[in-house]
Amino acid sequence: MYGWSGQVLRVDLSRGSIAKEPLRADWARDYVGGRGVGSKYLYEMMDPTIDPFAPDNPLIFATGPLTGTNASCGARYMVITKGPLTNCITTSNSGGHWGPELRFAGYDLVIVEGRATRPCYLWIYDDQVEIRDASRLWGKGVWATEDEVRTELGVPDAVVASIGPAGENLVRFAAIMNDKHRAAGRSGVGAVMGAKQLKAIAVRGTGAVSVADSRGFMEAMWAMKAKLKASPVTGQGLPTYGTAVLVNVINEHGMHPTRNWREGQFEGADALSGETITETRLVANKACFACTIACGRVTKLPEDAAAKFTVTMHPRNWRIAGEGPEYESGWALGSNCGISDLDGVLKANYLCNDLGMDPITMGGTVAAAMEMYEKGILSLKETGMPLEFGSAEALISMVERTAYRNGFGNELAEGSKRLCDKFGRPEFAMVSKGQEFPAYDPRGAQGMGLGYATSNRGGCHLKSYTISPEILGIPHKMDPTAVEGKAEITKLFQDVTSVVDASGLCIFPTFAIGLEDILPLLVTATGIPYTLESLLLAGERIWNLERIWNFRAGITGKDDALPKRLVAEPIPAGPMKGKVNRLAEMLPEYYRLRGWTADGRPTDEKLTELGLPALDAQAFRERRDRAMVRVEQEEGSTPQEIAEAIEKAFGAEGYVCRVAAAHDRARIDATSPDAASVTVTAERLADRHVGPSLVLPRSRLVVEVGAAERAACEKVVKLIEVALLRGGG
Repeated sequence: MYGWSGQVLRVDLSRGSIAKEPLRADWARDYVGGRGVGSKYLYEMMDPTIDPFAPDNPLIFATGPLTGTNASCGARYMVITKGPLTNCITTSNSGGHWGPELRFAGYDLVIVEGRATRPCYLWIYDDQVEIRDASRLWGKGVWATEDEVRTELGVPDAVVASIGPAGENLVRFAAIMNDKHRAAGRSGVGAVMGAKQLKAIAVRGTGAVSVADSRGFMEAMWAMKAKLKASPVTGQGLPTYGTAVLVNVINEHGMHPTRNWREGQFEGADALSGETITETRLVANKACFACTIACGRVTKLPEDAAAKFTVTMHPRNWRIAGEGPEYESGWALGSNCGISDLDGVLKANYLCNDLGMDPITMGGTVAAAMEMYEKGILSLKETGMPLEFGSAEALISMVERTAYRNGFGNELAEGSKRLCDKFGRPEFAMVSKGQEFPAYDPRGAQGMGLGYATSNRGGCHLKSYTISPEILGIPHKMDPTAVEGKAEITKLFQDVTSVVDASGLCIFPTFAIGLEDILPLLVTATGIPYTLESLLLAGERIWNLERIWNFRAGITGKDDALPKRLVAEPIPAGPMKGKVNRLAEMLPEYYRLRGWTADGRPTDEKLTELGLPALDAQAFRERRDRAMVRVEQEEGSTPQEIAEAIEKAFGAEGYVCRVAAAHDRARIDATSPDAASVTVTAERLADRHVGPSLVLPRSRLVVEVGAAERAACEKVVKLIEVALLRGGG
C-alpha cells in the first residue's frame, strides 16, 4: 500500500499476546485513516454500552496516510475509545513526534485490548514488540516516565506516550501525553489507559512512509507551504504569539468566558495573552514533526514564582520551565477561574502536563466548584481550603489533589457534570454530553453553540471551528450574532474536519488552505483517485458512524443541548450584552441538512447512502450475533503445523493471509473473497505422553470469524476443520 503502512498492531494485555494483521484496505479507502479508520475499528469491535473502564473497551491509536510524511503539520495521531467523562465515542488528537514514529515503525494503528495483571508498558521497535514490566514507573509523572523508559531501553531516540498519576487513578479527564507536553487530552483517554494498567507506549521506527507519486506529492506539499507562509494566521500570528494570540481578540469581542461563564469579558485577560507571554515568559517556539507554524511555547517561570506556588514538597513542584499555555488551557485555568496571575496559570499548566490531565476540564471543574463555594453550596468542610475566584493557590492545590484523588480532589476528578449533579446544581456545569466547553462563549458566536451541542464527543471546538468565519473572517466573514447559515457551515466544517483528522494533518493549516489543497496530497500519497466530492462523503460517513455509535451507547438527539446559562441567561455586559445562544432555531435546519429525523436520528436512507448499517436496535443485535463465531478446541499439532495447513487451505480458496509463527505460538489473519475476516490463534500446550516412547504435541486452537452471515462463518470453520484433517492434525 502507498500512504498507509498496511499493518495493524493488536495487543491483548489480558492474554499477554501481540499480533500483527493487515489494515483493511476497503476501510482505509472509505474512511481515509486516523479518526475515520479508528472509529470504524471501534464500531466493529465493541458493544457501545459497556463500561469505559471495562477490559473490553478497546484503546486505539490511529495515524493517517499523511502522518509522518513531509506534508506541513503531518504529525497527528488519534486515540479512539469510549470516553469515561462522556460515555460517548471519543477521538482525541495529539501532535509532536509519536504518530510519525509509529508510521516509521511500520504501523497505521495500535489496538490495545484487555487489562494487564500488573503495570506494564509497550515497546515497539520496528517489527520487535514487547510487553514490559512498568511496576517501578507506576506513580511517576509523565516527564520522569519518559526519561526513565528511554534510559531503561537504552534508546535515546525512542518517542514515548504515557499517562501520569491522573490516568493511574482513573481521573475521568486524564490525558495521554507524548513528547512530555503534547496531549491526547480530552474525554479521559488516559483513564482508559490507566484502567488497562498500561503506563506507556514507547516507539522507535527506522522505516519511512511511501507515497504513490513522489513528484506530485512534493508539488502539492510546496504549494501548501507557500499558502501557510502567506497567511496572517499561520505565517504570522501563531508563530509569533502561539494560540494565546486569541486571548485579546476573543475578549475584545465580548465572548471570553469568565468566572464559570457568568461574564463575557475578563478584566485581567491581557496579563494572560500571547503578547504578554511572548514578552515576559517565552524561551522559544517549538514545532511538532514537519510543522512550519511552530505554535508551541517553551516558557519559564521566574525563580520567586516557582517557590510561591509550591503546594507540596514533591520535586515536580519545583519545576520552573515547561510548555504552554495554549489559548484553551490558559483560559480554563485563568479567566474561567477569575485568575489573572500568569505565573500561577503557567504552574497549573505544567502540573496538568506532568500529572497527565486535560486542563480544559480541570479548569472548568474548578470554576464550577468556585461558583458553588461562592454561593455557599460548598463549604470548607467539603473543599478543605477556600475556593475563591481569583486564587491561584487554590487552583494549583486542587490540580495536585485531583490527580491523586486526595480530599476534595476525589470529587473534582469526576468532572464538573458529576460534581454539580452530586451537589444539586447541575446548571453550573458548562458542558454538552458531559464534556466541558472550550474558550468561546456561544452567546456571542451562534455557530459555536450549534457545534458544541452536536459534537459527537461532547463540548468541543475542534470538530467545527466556526470562530474562523464568525470572528476571523476565514474563509469568509459571517455575522457571529446571526443564526442564518450557521447550520450549513457547521455541517460543512464537521465533515471537512473529519477528513483532516483522518488524514493525519493538524487542523491549523486550514486557516490557510482548504480541502482542495489537501486533496492532491491524499491522491498522490495513496494513489486513490479521491475527488472533493468523495472526500466530503468520507467526512460525512465518519460523522454519521460516530453518531450511530453514540445512539447505540444511549446518547441521542436529546443530548444535543446547551446549559440553561447559555440559552436563557444573557451576557451581562460588553459588546455581546443581552445575547443568548439560539440553538433551538438552528437545530432543526441542521438535522434536515444532515438527513436526520426531527429528533436527530440518522435515517436509514442516509445511512444506506453512506454505506453504513441501519440503526435499528434489534437489527444491530442480530448483526452482532451473526458477525462473530468463536470456536475453541485442543489440536494435536504444533502451532507451526497448524499455521502451514491453514495458510495452504485458505490460499487455495482465494483468501489473503498473513501468518506470524514462533515456537510456541502462531497467528493467522485472513480475509476471504467475500470479506469475512478470520483469525486463528494456536498456542503450544504441554505435550501429551501417550506411552513410554510416544509423545504428541498439543496446541490450543482459537478460531474467530467475522462475517456478514452465519453461513459464511460456518463455511470458514468447515474449511479450517478440513485443512487440519488433511494436515494430519
